[in-house]
Amino acid sequence: MMHRKLLLVEDDAQDLRLTLRALKRINVVNEVDVVQDGAAALDYLLCRGSHAGRDPSEGPAVVLLDIRLPKLSGLEVLEQMRADERTRKTPVVMLTSSDEEQDILRSYDLGANSYVRKPLDPGEFTESVAQLGLYWMLLNEPPKSNE
Repeated sequence: MMHRKLLLVEDDAQDLRLTLRALKRINVVNEVDVVQDGAAALDYLLCRGSHAGRDPSEGPAVVLLDIRLPKLSGLEVLEQMRADERTRKTPVVMLTSSDEEQDILRSYDLGANSYVRKPLDPGEFTESVAQLGLYWMLLNEPPKSNE
């Protein structure tokens, strides 16, 4: 199986813990990289700042992106990802507690591949993330190159 990693952009400690536990349980992700704000997410994805040494060819197979983040919102991150040739085709799942219709519409307008509301129940949350991981890491066929 090819090396596939996932980028998780999440600032809530409990959601981060539940997400990592769910991904570990399904055992389909070689590596989960975590950043906790929108600016760090862009630095990671665009190999700049503290991530300047990261190999751009080893980008994530999918980005799980919260909307409400410090520094830059998930929507701002998504907008900049879609504007940059290097990250334009990277699959992005908005994984958020927001059920506001404008957030859903804006996410899709900006090019999100999926929008998933975080269930409030920890068991349901874990199961939702496990299903997301299985789909995006095993079933989804990504573009051969993001370059």
